[in-house]
Amino acid sequence: MPLTRRAFIVGGTLAGGGLLLGYALSPFSNLKRASSLGATGDEVLLTTWVKIAPDDTVTVIVPHSEMGQGIHTSLPMMLAEELDADWSRVRMEQAPADPAFANGALARGYLLGEYEIPASLSGTTDFAMRKVAEFMNLQITGGSLSVRATGVAGMRRTGAAARWMLLQAAAAAWAVPVSELTTEKGRVHHGASGRSASYGELASAAAKFDPPADLPLKPPERYAIVGRSIPRLDLPAKVDGSARYGIDTRLPDMLFGGVRASPVFGGKVTRFDPSVLAGRRGGVRALEIPGAVAVVADNYWRAKQALDALTVEFSAGPGASHSSQSIFEGMEAALQRGGLKKDWSFGDADGALRGAARVVEATYRVPYLAHACMEPVNCTVWLRDGKLDVWGGFQDGLGARVSAAKHAGLALERVTLHHTAKGAAFGRRGSTLNYLERAI
Repeated sequence: MPLTRRAFIVGGTLAGGGLLLGYALSPFSNLKRASSLGATGDEVLLTTWVKIAPDDTVTVIVPHSEMGQGIHTSLPMMLAEELDADWSRVRMEQAPADPAFANGALARGYLLGEYEIPASLSGTTDFAMRKVAEFMNLQITGGSLSVRATGVAGMRRTGAAARWMLLQAAAAAWAVPVSELTTEKGRVHHGASGRSASYGELASAAAKFDPPADLPLKPPERYAIVGRSIPRLDLPAKVDGSARYGIDTRLPDMLFGGVRASPVFGGKVTRFDPSVLAGRRGGVRALEIPGAVAVVADNYWRAKQALDALTVEFSAGPGASHSSQSIFEGMEAALQRGGLKKDWSFGDADGALRGAARVVEATYRVPYLAHACMEPVNCTVWLRDGKLDVWGGFQDGLGARVSAAKHAGLALERVTLHHTAKGAAFGRRGSTLNYLERAI
């Protein structure tokens, strides 16, 4: 597919300025910081998304949130496939909410789609997209982009890069050509001499090599991991109850809040009388937040009971006129007007219909459905000694951390975000998704 004008301008501008950089520099530009955050003990962070321990454990660092869609397994599978890793030794970790783990691969996949980047501009494009991700604090899960953007532009290419680095390390150690080496299930083999080494043994030496911008990826017929039915990595903890969700967070002297939001999206609070809560046990107090009233107490039941006793009036705003019927009517009107921004049709649909022996027409509709979560949307914050800790399940960990720092008036370094498991969301836990759409 042809390169877009947008991609050409971005790549050409940076290349013209002498920044035609290899794949190694763009995702690894924060490698030292990423290593300090993501690697412990003797682990070696080969790239932003993968680290290898001396015991041959391969840990894939995933910059997306698991919401039941399985990406905490599918993304490690994509990287492990290109790495030729031993799947039994593969582990997964959630990427820290830090700029060092901003997701440039997502930016590349979202902005450039399926357009093929010329090899001469691939490193430059990676560098540009990395900077876009850092500027926008991009670590979002949404838009069905995790596999088709991060998986393809990030995980597969990262796995291939890490494998290349391991091959170089083995070739240098054994003084043999790389072409004589093969990899399989977490080991590098030299058939002519019978020598073999595990990835854990080679990792430290491999980290000294910088891979090229674009390496060949496996053809599907050679897949050994992708395409198999593999048990999800997140299921055992969810089955045995050890998974910790945001709502499970408990801290000393913790307060609990209940929220009553406007029944109409975009509505505002017009009146509430907190005096009716006077004298209740549990340090109950009420406060207004955008579009809602929150009641806080020393346990959730007291907060909920107080909230039930509170009378709150809302102004519905422009959303009051929306209904399933008005949405259907708007869709019909849009179809009649035509003028789609992009023609998504392929082939000659009109010609096929004209020549068909029989045409069946049908319209299918479903009512507007709420994106209700199995776990209520929640988070826990602890502000003390000029530092802020935040616990919860977020679709955009880095964006949430930046937002928390802004609202608390603190530098980002003073804010720590603790990722937890989350009971679904589909947009409800992505506070910066709308900002991304507006920015794009």
